[in-house]
Amino acid sequence: MKNKMNKTKLENCKILITGGAGFIGSHVVRLFVNKYPNYEIINLDKLTYAGNLENLKDIEDKPNYTLVKGDIVDGEFVQELFEEHKFDGVIHLAAESHVDRSISNPMEFIQTNIVGTVNLLNAAKAIWKDNFENKLFYHISSDEVYGSLGKEGLFTEETAYDPHSPYSASKASSDHLVRAYNDTFGLPSVISNCSNNYGQNQFPEKLIPLFINNIINNKP
Repeated sequence: MKNKMNKTKLENCKILITGGAGFIGSHVVRLFVNKYPNYEIINLDKLTYAGNLENLKDIEDKPNYTLVKGDIVDGEFVQELFEEHKFDGVIHLAAESHVDRSISNPMEFIQTNIVGTVNLLNAAKAIWKDNFENKLFYHISSDEVYGSLGKEGLFTEETAYDPHSPYSASKASSDHLVRAYNDTFGLPSVISNCSNNYGQNQFPEKLIPLFINNIINNKP
């Protein structure tokens, strides 16, 4: 995909990280805040059940870190946020991400993962005004957009999309929209389709932390 981000270190960048109070997002926020003290890091999070500000206690008072509570589904709010801060880059992690929850409430996933992503794309396009030098929209997706792997084989960047749940379908839709804005408007973007992640601060609805918590608490 087109990527006009200058590879040299940029000074005084403003980076928006969505979903930065969640499991993966909090680690990304911490990394950027500590590694790039000249960057201004704005963490936009709705602070749902999956967002926990305790994940960021160690950096909450850093001078280059700002928390903004808000919902990416609110297009007017997103546009105003971009106009206020004039972001140079977006790292988009905010998403509904649990397959079982997507089965019980598909519309929540459609709103957040599809509409929310388009709101961010529209705001980035509007504020950058087709001057995309040193700008980047980095969209974090999932390997679930490729469907079921089966017992053998592997996914590659060329694997056809084949989602099978409302969650994976909503993430596939958001991927397609990011690509469409890249191809149609030249919006510089990168998509990563990572496989399952686990680690510190993960919400215990996920398999591995669920098992660990049940073991610690003598639950089956």
